[in-house]
Amino acid sequence: MKLGLIGGYAGYNMDQQIERIRAAESMGFDSVWTSEAYGSDAVSPAAWILARTDKIRVGTAIMQMPARTPACTAMTAMTLNQMSGGRFIIGLGASGPQVVEGWHGVAYGRPMTRMREYIEILHTIMARQAPAEHQGYHYSMPYQGSDGTGLGKPLKSILPAAPDIPIYTASITPRGVQTSAELADGFFPIWMDPAKYDVFAPDIEKGLAQSGRSLLDFDIAPFVTCVLGDNEQECRAPIKANLALYIGGMGARGKNFYNDYAKALGYEEEAIKIQDLYLDRRRDEAAAAVPDELVDAMHLSGPKEKIIEQLKVWKAAGERGHVSSMMISCQQAEGLELIASEML
Repeated sequence: MKLGLIGGYAGYNMDQQIERIRAAESMGFDSVWTSEAYGSDAVSPAAWILARTDKIRVGTAIMQMPARTPACTAMTAMTLNQMSGGRFIIGLGASGPQVVEGWHGVAYGRPMTRMREYIEILHTIMARQAPAEHQGYHYSMPYQGSDGTGLGKPLKSILPAAPDIPIYTASITPRGVQTSAELADGFFPIWMDPAKYDVFAPDIEKGLAQSGRSLLDFDIAPFVTCVLGDNEQECRAPIKANLALYIGGMGARGKNFYNDYAKALGYEEEAIKIQDLYLDRRRDEAAAAVPDELVDAMHLSGPKEKIIEQLKVWKAAGERGHVSSMMISCQQAEGLELIASEML
């Protein structure tokens, strides 16, 4: 089992976060991950962290694909990879229609087509075996639109080839998981019940079959929040608030991937109730409606002894190949130390 640290969004507290990141690096954590929504970007803090660490890999969870052309992402990844001695990881996501169309001002349509085109272009550019050419639904290289000059030509990166930069995707929909298993090196299912790999299994198997790979070639890397403390309900509270935000508020009614995912995990009635409460702006009630069982299945909360028991389930899933990385979100040094001591 590999451990990653969720660095979160950049902000004024990054100077404080770097000590936590360096501590995780010394404990044997494999990676740390930055984020973006519609504030700080994911790349700037990734570069900042790479400059202040020695061994730990740094990835983006995630870079929003509609915000950057594939060539821009390839340039960024190859540059950071070269400057850091091979420690950069590409993490991509489609984001959602509210952010893509409301913030970036581009159409959201066909996100899986975008993912496929995006990754194929990245591979072509980073392999540097030929000039990059692509004519698809989202991307035209060279550009062939009627408003172009006609002067574009296929180009090859002037940086050295970097075909081994890993590519991860944020996916939870069946088609997204299948596409990731076919084209990417791993995926973030945001959260996961390690005892319910069967939710993803059919789609992972289809994708891997299309790529000719096995589960050993694919990293399943869910986000896992850890809150260590004696009062279980107090420890669960921030996790419930976060789950309520995603299950209830991350998307419109009928177009919320996280709500659909909670239903697939076996919490259909609860997911409907959480969304109804959240969209009615009764957010405290929505958080209270998140079942304790859902929190405990996917996250780590409560006293040390309880967390050690929970980690046994994760370790068993790792031995079966159903989880190969845990992306840990934890602000407590003792929590990180406990997880490292049990899992590494």
